[in-house]
Amino acid sequence: MTSRERPADELRHVRITQGYTDMTPGSVLIEMGRTRVLCTASIEADVPRWMRAGTTGWVTAEYGMLPGSSAERIRRDNYTGGRSKEISRLIGRALRSVVDLSGMPEMMMRVDCDVLQADGGTRTAAITGAWIAMHDAFTDAINTGRLAANPIHDFLAAISVGNVGGDILLDLEYIDDVAADVDMNVVMTGRGLLVEVQGTAEGTPFTREELNAMLDVAAKGIDELMDLQRQAVAP
Repeated sequence: MTSRERPADELRHVRITQGYTDMTPGSVLIEMGRTRVLCTASIEADVPRWMRAGTTGWVTAEYGMLPGSSAERIRRDNYTGGRSKEISRLIGRALRSVVDLSGMPEMMMRVDCDVLQADGGTRTAAITGAWIAMHDAFTDAINTGRLAANPIHDFLAAISVGNVGGDILLDLEYIDDVAADVDMNVVMTGRGLLVEVQGTAEGTPFTREELNAMLDVAAKGIDELMDLQRQAVAP
């Protein structure tokens, strides 16, 4: 059993601050409980070398934890480490799944996700905040005449879910995460399509029924996050 105060299927308090910095057209601070991630997005008139002379654009992402984001200091070179690269690829794949790359020819959307404070769920918070930052950057490109239309065709959000002592919990804090028998990250589109499911049994393997139950709880949380996204990008 878990001793946490909020209900098992309830998100932590979420706060989204757009325009958090002045230097990039897309800048979002997303806070989920004590986890805080700064997501910035900008567009370059360039694409990776292997895509040059083509008719499509590209979306890429970088993720890292700042030195003071954890109780133990994080090395600044963590951005080049295996974990950060894996999460960067996850964020990039997820964002590309809801963007029509042919609608941004010879353009590169760069999204940077910097963890200011970590208390579980940093990669899922990064994906949810990155979508808003990317949307704001594309909107700026439309307003300045660089794009005719927003190439984003669906919403995108992510959340963690897990089995902790027999309870299925949504949006795991660090204290939940370290005690979880099953820890899972779910990325989903606005149409309810799964982009990525990363789940691991830390101890006893889990059943298909338990997997379905965790996905149902994750979908509920993602729907709530997308409601916040809709409010954030509403005209």
